[in-house]
Formats: sequence, C-alpha cells, structure tokens
Amino acid sequence: MKRKDIIIGLIVALFLAGLISIFASSSPDGLEKVAENLGFLEKGEGTPVVKSPVPNYAMPGVKNEKIATSVGGILGTLFVFGFGYGLAFIIKRRKNA
Repeated sequence: MKRKDIIIGLIVALFLAGLISIFASSSPDGLEKVAENLGFLEKGEGTPVVKSPVPNYAMPGVKNEKIATSVGGILGTLFVFGFGYGLAFIIKRRKNA
C-alpha cells in the first residue's frame, strides 16, 4: 500500500472519528443493558485493574461533552493507527531480515 493511501485513509478515519462520535448515543450498549435488565450490572462495577485514559469515551478535562467525545474519538483513532502501524513495521522488518 502506498504511503499516500495510508495518509488519506488516516485523515478520513480521523474526520469520521471526530464527527461521527458527536452523534454517539448516551444510552447503554447492548451488554450493559442486558446486565441492567437482569440485575447484575453492579457486579461489573468496582475498581478497574487498569485506569482508562479516556473514560466513557470522553476526554477528561474538556467541559463540552460533545467536544470531549470528539477528541476522545480522534485520540483513540490515532492510538489504534499508531499501534497497528508500529506492529506492521516490526513484522515487515523481521520478515526482511
């Protein structure tokens, strides 16, 4: 894949993550809703093993909820892209060695 295609794909993904995440539902997801309906939601609550850097998909410290969600989506996209790109780089380097 050409570097230009990767950059274009990343820009599109960042745009969508920043824009589409604004319209995310505040309703619980399917698993959370089932746990709530069946009465065991509280069993999943507690102290997390690893603290989330972006809890509830919203960037902490940003007062506007929609902007906080948008920034969280953009940062999450950058993190996943960086991880995937780095992993692909390592695999390619090992394959060529």
